[in-house]
Amino acid sequence: MKARMIILAAPSGAGKSSFVERITREMPQLRDTVTYTTRTLRTGESQGNPYFFVSKEEFLDKVEKDFFIEWARVHTNLYGTPFYQIEDAWAHGQCVIMDVDVQGARTFKEKFPDAVTIFILPPSIEELRRRIERRDGQIPVDLDVRMENATKEISLASEFDFQVVNDDFERSYAEFKKIVEKLVC
Repeated sequence: MKARMIILAAPSGAGKSSFVERITREMPQLRDTVTYTTRTLRTGESQGNPYFFVSKEEFLDKVEKDFFIEWARVHTNLYGTPFYQIEDAWAHGQCVIMDVDVQGARTFKEKFPDAVTIFILPPSIEELRRRIERRDGQIPVDLDVRMENATKEISLASEFDFQVVNDDFERSYAEFKKIVEKLVC
C-alpha cells in the first residue's frame, strides 16, 4: 500500500525543510504543504516560500474559522497546516509530504493513523546549536528556547516510524530518499 501522507519532524535546524524541498523537486508524485506562520520572514524567503506569513490576528481568525487541520505554538510563533492543500494533493493522486514540529506530527498521526512519520536527528545537540547560530548570520533571540525544545523533541524520536541522523547531508538525504521511495513508488 502506498503512503498518502509522510510527516517529517525534527528540531529547528536539523535539516527537515531541506530534505522536503529537495525530495519534492526530485519526485513529482510528492506534494509539500505550505504552512501558515506568524513568524517574520528570513533572508531569501518570500510570501508562500517556504511559508505564508500572516499576522497573529489573521492567524487566529483562521483558527476560529477551522481553516487549519492542525496548528500549534512553536517556540514563540504560531504555525498551521490548511485543510485545502491536503485535499487538493489527494484529489490529484499525490502523496502529501510535510515538515512539522513534534506536536504537529502527533496531531496528524491521530487524525491520519496511516501517515508515515520520519524524525530527522542532528548529529549532536552542539552541532544543532552551531547550525542554528549560522543559519541567518545572527544568533536568534529565542536560541535558548529552541535548544530546550530541541532536547525535548529529540527524546521523542523513537515514537516515529523512521529516524535519520543528518550528519552528512548527501548521505543522510540518500537514506531518507530510499525510505520515501519505498513508501510511494
